[in-house]
Amino acid sequence: MGGGIDALKLNMLKTLIILAAAIVFAYYATVVFESSFGESWEGNQKPEPVACTADAMQCPDGSYVGRSGPNCEFVCP
Repeated sequence: MGGGIDALKLNMLKTLIILAAAIVFAYYATVVFESSFGESWEGNQKPEPVACTADAMQCPDGSYVGRSGPNCEFVCP
């Protein structure tokens, strides 16, 4: 019976080593994933793209400009 107890201890040791390796791997993967997306990948999302209408406006200098920027404003030079 002494051999059975040693085999059980060896099995438990193997299981603990595999579990520890899995935890280390999960931690490393999380660190690499977070660092690849900057400070926080949840709070670091890009703003939605803006589509402006194709209007034109004549500026006081006689040139024409279209809408631009995040607020789709006319900006004369």
